[in-house]
Amino acid sequence: MDIGQKVKVYRLRDRVADKIAAKLGKVGKVKDFKMTDGSGVGVVVAFDDNTATWFFEDEIKPVD
Repeated sequence: MDIGQKVKVYRLRDRVADKIAAKLGKVGKVKDFKMTDGSGVGVVVAFDDNTATWFFEDEIKPVD
C-alpha cells in the first residue's frame, strides 16, 4: 500500500469503540504508517469526514 491510495475497511480484529466500528465498510485514503507493538505495521487512514485512525494491514483492502 502507498500513501494516498484508496482503501476500504473490511474487517476489525478486535473490539473497538463505536466511532471506529462505524468505519467498517467505509473508504478512505492511506495517510501514513504506524509501528505497532511488534506485531507489524499499522496503516493510518483518513476519511472524508476529516477523521483518521489506524488499522492493521489485514483489516483494509485497496480500492480500484
